[in-house]
Amino acid sequence: MRGLTDYVLAPLTFIGAINWGLIGIFGFDLVAWLFGPATLVSNIVYAIIGVAAVIWLIMMFIDKPIR
Repeated sequence: MRGLTDYVLAPLTFIGAINWGLIGIFGFDLVAWLFGPATLVSNIVYAIIGVAAVIWLIMMFIDKPIR
C-alpha cells in the first residue's frame, strides 16, 4: 500500500496544493487554464485530486505506528 501512497496519492495531492497556492497568491487556476474553466475534464481532475487527498489523509492515520 506504500507504493500507492508514495507514487500516486502524494503527487496528486501536491498538484492540488500547488494549484490552490497559485489561486491564492496569483489568482491563476492551472487546471482551468489547462482544461478550460468548468469543463467536464477539469471537474474530473478536481474530483480525482480531492479523492486522492482524502485517501492519503486516511492512509496517514492508518499507517501511523503504534507506540
